[in-house]
Amino acid sequence: MSSNNNDLLILVDDDDQEIGTLSKQECHANEGVLHRAFSLFIFNRNGELLLQQRSANKPLWPLFWSNSCCSHPRQSESIELAAQRRIIEELGFECDSKYLYKFKYRARYLNEGCEHELCHVLIGYCDSPIRANKEEVAAWRYITSENLDHELASTPEFFTPWFKLEWQHIKTHHLQAILANCP
Repeated sequence: MSSNNNDLLILVDDDDQEIGTLSKQECHANEGVLHRAFSLFIFNRNGELLLQQRSANKPLWPLFWSNSCCSHPRQSESIELAAQRRIIEELGFECDSKYLYKFKYRARYLNEGCEHELCHVLIGYCDSPIRANKEEVAAWRYITSENLDHELASTPEFFTPWFKLEWQHIKTHHLQAILANCP
């Protein structure tokens, strides 16, 4: 199962209150319309982060490296259930997640469109085999926080803008606890 440009996304105000729905394509057109989203960071037992390279089919940031899984909840679907659904659809395994924080951002991709999201950031732990959906994921890999910091410093242009913002916040406020809790 792959995401679809006709999927209805949940429009929200600055306080994350639902104010309607709009198609995924319309939400990402022009300067973008604020909608609810999530980003999931999955760590393995060694404390390495699972990164995914977005499919070449993605209209925004194709072939860029990003967090483990990111998407949008459906109407009447919790963030946690949406994350579980998309992990299975994108990566082919199950993983529970835990809420960390949320933030709002806007990022334009060339002349193709814009992300304008109120994004819930989640973490999970998993060592399951990955069976990536090639419509969604071009490649994947695990990386240590030290190597990730090195890559972000030397080649930031290879990573999605939301991932760079999220990683900085996670590294500053949550990483020590996340790594201490790896199973």
